[in-house]
Amino acid sequence: MGEWSAVNDEADAVVVGAGPNGLTAAAVLARAGLAVLVLEASSSIGGGCRTDEAFGAGIRRDVCAAVHPTGYASPAFADLGLHDRVDWLVPEISVAHAFGPGDAIGVHRDAVRSPAVPGRDARAWRNRVAAHRDLVDDVLAMPGLPTRPAAMARFGASAAAPVDAFVRAAFRDERTRTAFAGIAAHGARPLRAPGSTAPGLLLGALADSGWPIAAGGSQAIVDGLAAIVTEHGGRIETGREVTSMADLPAAPAVLFDVSARSLARIVGDALPRRYARRLDGVRHGPGVCKVDFVLSEPIPWADGSAPTRTATFHIAEDRAQIGRSELLADTGRIPDRPWVLGGEPTRLDPTRAPRGRHLAWAYCHVPLGCDTDVSDRIVAEIDRCAPGFTDTVIDRITVTAAELEAYNANFVGGDISGGTASLRQLLARPTLTSPHTTGVPGVYLCSSAAAPGGGVHGMSGYRAARAALRDLHRA
Repeated sequence: MGEWSAVNDEADAVVVGAGPNGLTAAAVLARAGLAVLVLEASSSIGGGCRTDEAFGAGIRRDVCAAVHPTGYASPAFADLGLHDRVDWLVPEISVAHAFGPGDAIGVHRDAVRSPAVPGRDARAWRNRVAAHRDLVDDVLAMPGLPTRPAAMARFGASAAAPVDAFVRAAFRDERTRTAFAGIAAHGARPLRAPGSTAPGLLLGALADSGWPIAAGGSQAIVDGLAAIVTEHGGRIETGREVTSMADLPAAPAVLFDVSARSLARIVGDALPRRYARRLDGVRHGPGVCKVDFVLSEPIPWADGSAPTRTATFHIAEDRAQIGRSELLADTGRIPDRPWVLGGEPTRLDPTRAPRGRHLAWAYCHVPLGCDTDVSDRIVAEIDRCAPGFTDTVIDRITVTAAELEAYNANFVGGDISGGTASLRQLLARPTLTSPHTTGVPGVYLCSSAAAPGGGVHGMSGYRAARAALRDLHRA
């Protein structure tokens, strides 16, 4: 293995899709000595991890993924040596939650040495959230066997609970409860839904090590992965859309960094019926409406407040606002007052914009496939907590949930996570055992539609590639 055929361009492995998972899979396979070909439908690599200059030269905005707690902690990226290729910028406050004008709290790094959250819930946060930091590798390896079964069982018991139940039991201060709910709601689940605590525990535990951004933009991550592929002899071809297996060169292994729906369409009747039903049953949603801003100055938060000391912020007046917003989006209705997730990369990385200009972004959850522009509602929430924000806006670009899918077919209906984080799909994504094999020999699913799910961590690609290598070695 490892030699290219100049006649028919055969490969040992073909990877369809050059997002973070596809490139991670390709890097693992190329490093193992296989001749790897990556085919990407778009004109550029990166998927949801692209950085562009849509605002003009010198202004580098992250199109989708912008903050990378799971990437910073990823065992896959560590094994590939990606951290030597990416300059991670890690703030002391991982995420700030703004309640109103001048009213915010921050979730700080390193809860062992100093409180992660202020007040009487500091110890509870350390024991109920930050203490799970050592389990992150096991969580990202699910449904594999954990290295610490007892601790993982305790994590699982908490993770299976609804957010509303967990925070009432864990914390005394309603502000702490709201801050945790905002972190958990990255999973885009109603706060009363079973399993909605799981994303909060993972991301909350990772707040202890940091929620970094990549210097120069998220593109640095995929560029680093692509460099590993090509340095080991792999090839990456853009503008190569794959609509059926007939579009692929002959290869013993084919790995798909695509949505469950796209995999079913491409592989077609070759998929076993039972597996095809699992793909058909993958639930998506809600979607995302995102707006990027060019500003004349940073967002005018109160001087020295938590949002001025981080690259990531959440906005919600209280936990009820988060709960209403997520429930409405999940049931097909647009929130009048969405809770907002956002960030200011130029707080940490002034190279993203020329002197006198600043970047910010924000999004909220909306119904799956929603084509409504809700950016004015997002702006209203930022302006409520940072009065004068609208006066700083020079330009903005809005992308609706429907437009996100048009931009990237893996974002079905604007769902940026490859499938909702329901309890069922936390446990079986898309299957309980062997989540990266498809029942078709030599065909693997390596996207966020497979365990462990959404996030720029490469673990789905890493695990799919490892499965492919095991099968190839047995052949």
